[in-house]
Amino acid sequence: MKATITFFKKETVLAVSLVLAVISCFFVPPDGEYAGYIDVRVIALLFSLMAVMAGFRSLFVFRRIGGALLKKTKTTLSLCAVLVYLCFFSSMLVTNDVALITFVPFAIEVLLMCGRKELILPVAVFQTIAANLGSMLTPPGNPQNLFLYSISGMTVSEFVAVMLPFSALSFIMLAISLLIIKRGKIELPENKAVYPALNMKRLIMYIVLFVVCLLAVLHIINYFIALIAVDRRIFGRIDYGLLLTFVALFVLVGNLARIDAVYGFIYGITTDHPFAISVGASQIISNVPAALLISGFTDNYTEILKG
Repeated sequence: MKATITFFKKETVLAVSLVLAVISCFFVPPDGEYAGYIDVRVIALLFSLMAVMAGFRSLFVFRRIGGALLKKTKTTLSLCAVLVYLCFFSSMLVTNDVALITFVPFAIEVLLMCGRKELILPVAVFQTIAANLGSMLTPPGNPQNLFLYSISGMTVSEFVAVMLPFSALSFIMLAISLLIIKRGKIELPENKAVYPALNMKRLIMYIVLFVVCLLAVLHIINYFIALIAVDRRIFGRIDYGLLLTFVALFVLVGNLARIDAVYGFIYGITTDHPFAISVGASQIISNVPAALLISGFTDNYTEILKG
């Protein structure tokens, strides 16, 4: 019982998705159509991107880049701006989760090093906002973007064109918000962080795999699964909970679409108000479940994406 409660607390979205998927199976007993529910391409791309990003993190690639940029900072404002916009721009390619996992601890270390402990909370908040706002611009920025891009048939230019106004406005609003930070001169002490020697062979391999991932996202090549055979520890750093959440939601949406009464109701409200429903649903069940659920009942993917 205790293990179940712990699981629900740690993986709330996954747990709820699994419960709802199982309940839906009582209304639509498993049959041959279940095989068509799951978008294997999206699952494979997510797995591959997470594996490659875990590989980059194992080489401290993002922290090395961040450390190099910080050498140019002279004031508290410029320091905070670098830390925040690292999340904003990096999330467009490495996903919002990876940006936060990498740069929030990095920011804490840096701010403690220069004796500005009071800035940790506001910077961490701004980084969280920045990662989520920056990631919405590109297909690989976050899981729901990748899913919606995959099923919508949009080109990259069309996808970016939809989200660019929101990203540009977010960039400006972040810049204005950062002005609340009290300005002052700082001198960053010499970075004492010791990273292992950079393994160039592994770095090149991860870069190649990342390029292949992007090519697969862009539909230039068919999907694939990046198997990181040279470092099996990478497999332990993949968010399998997210992948299982996708599978559970695919089953739930597939079953709901086969229940006439439920389908008719959800289809009606999502067809008439896809943007409003997307905004409201994402506040209650979070972005990924909202995107998967609503996309099962309307093909107005542009409004879902905005919502």
